[in-house]
Amino acid sequence: MVTRVSDLLRAPAGPVDLQDIATNVTPGFTGKGKLDAEAATIRLGPRLALLQEQLYAQGRVGSERSVLLVLQGMDTAGKGATVEHVLSLMNPMGVHYHAFTAPTVEEREHHFLWRIKRRLPPPGIVGAFDRSHYEDVLVARVHRLVPVAQWSSRYDVINRFEAKVSASIRIIKCFLHISADEQRRRLRARLQDPRKRWKYHPHDLDEHAQWADYQAAYADVLERCNTEVAPWYVVPADRKWYRNWAIGEVLVEQLDAMGLAWPPPRGWEPDAECARLSRLAAQRP
Repeated sequence: MVTRVSDLLRAPAGPVDLQDIATNVTPGFTGKGKLDAEAATIRLGPRLALLQEQLYAQGRVGSERSVLLVLQGMDTAGKGATVEHVLSLMNPMGVHYHAFTAPTVEEREHHFLWRIKRRLPPPGIVGAFDRSHYEDVLVARVHRLVPVAQWSSRYDVINRFEAKVSASIRIIKCFLHISADEQRRRLRARLQDPRKRWKYHPHDLDEHAQWADYQAAYADVLERCNTEVAPWYVVPADRKWYRNWAIGEVLVEQLDAMGLAWPPPRGWEPDAECARLSRLAAQRP
């Protein structure tokens, strides 16, 4: 029996210590390095595109099912790059992407899940969240934006929310796990390359200074919101090429598990329509 990448990357049950999970390993990848991984990622394209089109087709004829890919990770972990390299393998018509930033004034006036619910993928769509509702137990916690009692009660709220939406939405949550050293290298690369400076903000170093607090916050998220209907996958992300391939593999595996297929005709027969088309062609209007 072949072990799926999804199984290899599944977050462990119980308490999580991120220091015990390596950031530079390549579980499930049998190639020799970057070039092999990039080629393997491209080879996922036809399968991903087929599965996504079947999901889209089913949505057009009444299926309620959709998929939500949640990408979380520290700055520079590669959330946006994952969208660029992996989701671009699918038809953009069937993909909805949204990057969550700091809540707007309007969003702060509502429940923290209000803005999330408005962006859930409709039937037939693969949705992707660059950051998500988990910011409300990460940033809110680290920066003490709300009292401890408030953010700590949100884990159960999130679990109930995900359990409810999982009836129609397959939730795939990926934590892009990088090391502090790798984040520093990527921040320095942004500072030194004029083509990348637009990605940098001085606030990035302020966030890096709170690395330990964020690691503790993420560990609690992985422990307390790792459910059967919405599991977490911990993706070692120091090697960008592995990150892209692994998330592509997880997507293929999870879409495959949905048992997708082309929807049959509803209310008409192909042979009858072909005969009708032949009759019309014979008339040559």
